[in-house]
Amino acid sequence: MDIIRRWFQRYFSDPQVVILALILLLGFIVIVTMGSMLAPVLASLVLAYLLDGLVTGLQTRGMPRLPAVALVFLLFLIFLTFALLGLLPRLSYQITQLVHQLPNIIGKAQETIMQLPVRYPDMISEQQIQDLMSAIRYELAGLGQRLVSVSVASVIGVMTLMVYLILVPVLLFFFLKDKERILGWFVSYLPHDRSLATRVWTDVNTQIANYVRGKIWEILIVGTVSYVTFVVMGLEYAVLLATLVGLSVVIPYIGAAAVTLPIAAIAFFQWGWSVESWYILFAYGVIQALDGNVLVPLLFSEVVNLHPVAIIIAILVFGGLWGFWGVFFAIPLATLVQAVLKVWPRSGEPLAAPAENSHRIPEA
Repeated sequence: MDIIRRWFQRYFSDPQVVILALILLLGFIVIVTMGSMLAPVLASLVLAYLLDGLVTGLQTRGMPRLPAVALVFLLFLIFLTFALLGLLPRLSYQITQLVHQLPNIIGKAQETIMQLPVRYPDMISEQQIQDLMSAIRYELAGLGQRLVSVSVASVIGVMTLMVYLILVPVLLFFFLKDKERILGWFVSYLPHDRSLATRVWTDVNTQIANYVRGKIWEILIVGTVSYVTFVVMGLEYAVLLATLVGLSVVIPYIGAAAVTLPIAAIAFFQWGWSVESWYILFAYGVIQALDGNVLVPLLFSEVVNLHPVAIIIAILVFGGLWGFWGVFFAIPLATLVQAVLKVWPRSGEPLAAPAENSHRIPEA
């Protein structure tokens, strides 16, 4: 107990540390207990981070904030209308077509797998193939049951989507319009002397803003380039596969590897073991290489670099806690942990003096 008491006195004897710890604990409790209920708010905050940069850019060119917010919000509504009326119907149609083609794809894959013992008798036996096919049939049966349950719950999903389509734009508009008022209201409930928490917030807020804007642009650029490449090369289900490729960048390293399988499966079903299939996989590899070596450094030059092991651990931990939003914000949350550890007082290290502007509202 004496060791614990000394450890507590060393790291929590300063009020600044206690304030920071309480703020982090309160935020964690709110997200864990009310995360699903606050999903529209989280989606609106992501969009607000994305669009506030455009609003700020218009303000620097002399436009008042309210007209700038109105213009950016109008552009967002136009983009949302295009996505709902242009992209979503084509995506839904290709998903339906792919579901209808699944038996043919599975049959062709089964024929190829059954030929493996003939081609490679020393490596693969017929018993292993039979066991593999039994496992695949078992998984497909479970998938069919899950699809039935999803179709039963589709009505609820449509209602939830309608609620999102109403709430998210409304929340987004007020987040952009009343940013200073909302931040001022929130800060008014915090202690006046909060220099340590302000340092963490200033660092993390910059990283989150850069990350959200960069990640949205990365999704759009990678998805668009993939769509154009698949259409030019004649690959079927180009809209669906390009959407998957664009969304795969949300999960670093793992997403790109996971999307390789459906691209390879559809290319094989369309062309078999031909040159065209290998061309598609080569083009997809080029897109991923350009994304990782050119696009990501350009978009995320101001984001704190994290080790790949830290990124994967953050994805597993925060994704397990908060699902999609945990995966999306895995890197900013890991940056938050890094920022807290950076400012946290160590043994024998005095706490930094409060900043002169610690009482001011930090910019979002």
